[in-house]
Amino acid sequence: MDATLKPIAAKVFEGRRLEPAEGVALLQSGDIWTIGRLADHARRRRHGLAAYYNINRHINYTNLCALSCRFCSFYRKKGQDGVYEYSTAQIADLARSAAEAGATEIHIVGGLHPWLDFSYYTGTLSAIRAAAPKLHIKAFTAVEIVHLARIDRRPGDLRGVLADLAAAGLGSLPGGGAEVFDDRVHDQAFKGKIRSDKWIEVHRTAHELGLFSNATILYGHIESPEDRIEHLCLLRQAQDEAISAGHRGRFQTVIPLPFVPDGSALGHLHGPTGLDDLKMLAVCRLMLDNFEHVKAFWIMQTLELSQLALSFGVDDIDGTVGWYDITRVGGSDTDQHVDVPTLRRAIREAGFIPIERDTLYRRVIRDGADWDVVACGTAAPPPTVAATA
Repeated sequence: MDATLKPIAAKVFEGRRLEPAEGVALLQSGDIWTIGRLADHARRRRHGLAAYYNINRHINYTNLCALSCRFCSFYRKKGQDGVYEYSTAQIADLARSAAEAGATEIHIVGGLHPWLDFSYYTGTLSAIRAAAPKLHIKAFTAVEIVHLARIDRRPGDLRGVLADLAAAGLGSLPGGGAEVFDDRVHDQAFKGKIRSDKWIEVHRTAHELGLFSNATILYGHIESPEDRIEHLCLLRQAQDEAISAGHRGRFQTVIPLPFVPDGSALGHLHGPTGLDDLKMLAVCRLMLDNFEHVKAFWIMQTLELSQLALSFGVDDIDGTVGWYDITRVGGSDTDQHVDVPTLRRAIREAGFIPIERDTLYRRVIRDGADWDVVACGTAAPPPTVAATA
């Protein structure tokens, strides 16, 4: 064992919170196996051998964006080749098809469209609710929420904007748009995007309203290990505040996202290695002791690495996805669907027990496309022995 990790290991096994300097030491250590063992211990303490997935459908409703983030190859400007925008009716049809196929969640994010008004977003939520009333709608990053407040001329009323979206059908917030909470990185890689204080304010307000949300970190570009840990500590602090205040809403999951160069302005960077991915996922599990879940987004980390990540602190490998346009690893197409048997087999092959969940991590009982959730308070404890199903 790396000698610098011994006192950290003692704290992990005792269940004590790690300090920022210890998080940096983990990221700087080359002892990936000890880091993985510590994260696996913390993961199994919470979840046993359970590994979660869901049946979901992503919709990126537009790639027209007012921003020009250097790390992003998704955005387009008016008149550029490939620019698109979905109508409310098109999105409702996609949601209906997803529900008919058995999906429990629709996940909606897009660019900051300069001309769509607020009624497009509330109308879209209402149309989805009418077309597929059982689907949970997870939609709009904190960056989008701030944009919606601006276009509706309510920049100082995030609470009112979120309340209106929730009334129209919004169920929870995804975690995108956080990138890295550091002003230097912000100014170099995504200048013009909201800073950390505003991103956290959006999620804090959502939690006060009883909405659950998620969190991300984009790593492997121009940030430092210290930047990564500061980001995680700010998330941990915000979660502490939500728990202390007794809010029903809080962060459910952290999703570490590796930087994928693609054709972005930062395309000269190579991005993180597979070992970097495993280390970052493990460190998220160890630092975020008040987050229930750590997710490996297989779209960006590949399904094979996500399998391995289940032994490095991860307890969730996302879902069937269906269509994803923001990042295309290896130049892959936007159709990035994985079926349920493949997800379940991947989890079993890694030595864990596949558990289908809904967006709020309630266990799903399924009969084909028909489904229900285990009632609150009756869910079985996390499995601790391998299953054959």
